[in-house]
Amino acid sequence: MNVNKVMLVGRAGSDPSTKEVQDGKLKICNLSLATSSGYGDKETTDWHRVTFFGKTAETVQEYVVKGQEIYVEGRIQYRKYTDKQGVEKYSTDIIANQMQLGQKAKGAAATRSYSPAIPSEEGDIPF
Repeated sequence: MNVNKVMLVGRAGSDPSTKEVQDGKLKICNLSLATSSGYGDKETTDWHRVTFFGKTAETVQEYVVKGQEIYVEGRIQYRKYTDKQGVEKYSTDIIANQMQLGQKAKGAAATRSYSPAIPSEEGDIPF
């Protein structure tokens, strides 16, 4: 049996960015998510690139703001690509298939404080 499953609870490190592909038929939303671990003054922060598709991407774009707590469930996807200068680069993405909103960002305007798990249209990033 093979399993590729990720569960993260963290805070949005930026406002989400959304783009449309396939002539506007598919929305893709990217978000950086910060998670912290450790104890006392030995805490470390890890940053994750999370990608949402379809209606979930629209929901994330509408309700998530920088600092918003969010629960994400999905899978890890590793990519290798060549940038415009011809340099090979590597990327690790979390492809989300479920999300829930948590606590609002401190000082943020009213957003939904809770939502049920929202399934995502799962798929590879179509770049």
